[in-house]
Order: sequence, then C-alpha cells, then structure tokens
Amino acid sequence: MYAATGDAIVVLDEHDGRWPVRTALEGSGAQCVAAGGDGVVVAGARLGGVWWSADRGRTWAAAGLTDREIFSVAVSPADGAVYAGCEPSALFRSPDGTGGWEELEALHEVPSASSWAFPPRPWTSHVRWIAPDPHAAERLLVGIEAGAVLLTEDGGRTWEDHRPGADRDPHTLAWHPAAPGRAYEAGGGGSAWSRDGGRNWMRADAGRDRHYTWALAVDADDPDRWWVSAASGPWRAHGGHDTRARIYRWDGAWEAVTADLDAFPYALLVERGVLYAGFGDGRLLASPDGGGTWDEVAFDGDRPSRIWALAA
Repeated sequence: MYAATGDAIVVLDEHDGRWPVRTALEGSGAQCVAAGGDGVVVAGARLGGVWWSADRGRTWAAAGLTDREIFSVAVSPADGAVYAGCEPSALFRSPDGTGGWEELEALHEVPSASSWAFPPRPWTSHVRWIAPDPHAAERLLVGIEAGAVLLTEDGGRTWEDHRPGADRDPHTLAWHPAAPGRAYEAGGGGSAWSRDGGRNWMRADAGRDRHYTWALAVDADDPDRWWVSAASGPWRAHGGHDTRARIYRWDGAWEAVTADLDAFPYALLVERGVLYAGFGDGRLLASPDGGGTWDEVAFDGDRPSRIWALAA
C-alpha cells in the first residue's frame, strides 16, 4: 500500500500483522499516488513533476513534467497508460509513465472551461481526479476542481462537457472494477453515481446529513455498495481538528459507519476485502467488515505526518 503525505510517499508493506514504514521522495511535495500492474507506482508532486517506480516503490526515477504542479495521477487498468493532471488545469498522457508525455489539449475546448475556478484560488483550477475506465481504454472521467466532471470516449481527442447530474466540485471519481458502466463521485456538494458509462449521473445523498464529500471506495463484489467520507463543509473538513466528519456506507441509502471524527478521512481504499481509511493526522484505520468495526493500523516505524491519498 502507498500513501501520499503531501511531502513524500510512504510505502506500507504488511507482513504477519506488522506494518513497516518506508519513506521515499521526501521533500518532493508528493500529494497523489497511483499503482499499476507488475510493481509500477506513479506519484505526482506539487513542487513539480511525476515520479515513477517499477519495483513497488523501492527506487524512483523522475519521469518528466517537472515544470508542472501535479495534482492527480492515474494508471489505466485497461492498457497501462499513465495520466497526470495539473494546476492550472491540464491533462497529460504517457504510454507507460516513464516519459513521452502528450498533452490532451482538447480538454480546454469544452464550453465550461472559461468558468472553472478553485474557490481558495479563484484565478485558477486543477485536474483534481482522473479515472480511466478499467473496461474501455479510450474512456476516461476527469474531475475539474471546481467546475466539471468531463468524459471522453476516444482517448481525449474530444470531450463531453459537465455530465448531467454530477456534482460540479468533484473530489474523487471511480469506476467499478467488475461492473461495466458503473461510476461514482464524491464532491463538494454531495455524491452521485452513473450506470451508463459516466454519461448521466444520479444524486446519491439520501440518509447523509453531511454533504461535503471527499474520499470514496467501492465494494469490488457489489456495485451497489460504496463508501464516502463527509463533513458539514470545507472549513470544518480542512480545519485540522474536530472535523466532525464521518464515513458512510451506501446500501440503498447512506448509513454512518463511524461516530464523529476528530481528523478528516482524506482517503478510502478497499484492498482484499478490507476497507482502509487514511486521515489528515497520519492514522490508518482498517475495517474487515465494511465499517462495522475498526482497528487502527500499528505502524512499525514513525507514523506518516498525514495521509492524503492511498493506492494499492
């Protein structure tokens, strides 16, 4: 498992209940991470550039885009292509993440582009999330913070502007690994999902009294079961303490699976049937039963300063 801390990448490799901590790319500003097959890991740094590892994070090499602020990275499960999203909003593709980056310039041609604005820095926006469809290499969802959920079905040559029903402040996007066409969103105004390949979206907010949603994870065996983290608003979520956030599970409606939380859950991940939650204070919680019970992961080494993203 890989965690981005905003400053480094932390590699967590569980053995017999122990979780050794190994830190890489310290001082890089790494705030996003994605994992592919055959030990490939990709990280993106706010201070500029993409980093690539072929040995599960043991060694890293600079992979280009060093003049860009990287806010999101993704590895396509369909063809292994690597994507990097930037601020100001721009999207790049590499065949394998080691270089040869091509900007998908048609992203700037959608009608809503002139209105994109990130509230803390309204003169700019960024590609907050990239979600390659695991079932179709040419299909890609991209979340612009703030402004749009965009869809391409031809590898980025053309784009469909903000999709009906989706939240315009996307934080996390995901596809279901086994149910073609099923997609999910957690956004600043709530959550939504799609059953038709990301073309149209339905709101999914029933049963949840906190509507500023951030992280999400999906049940690999059940496309109707997923989780989000949520707070009452951005100032409460990102204030650093007493966030009063909760993690919710959808089984026809949202149900809280935690009490109020002091730190914000910035990352959710399901791996081998276990739900993990990574927090702004560096803690990692694990639930083997979908949120019914939780245990804190005991690190063998220093706890990360924070967990902003998780990948496995």
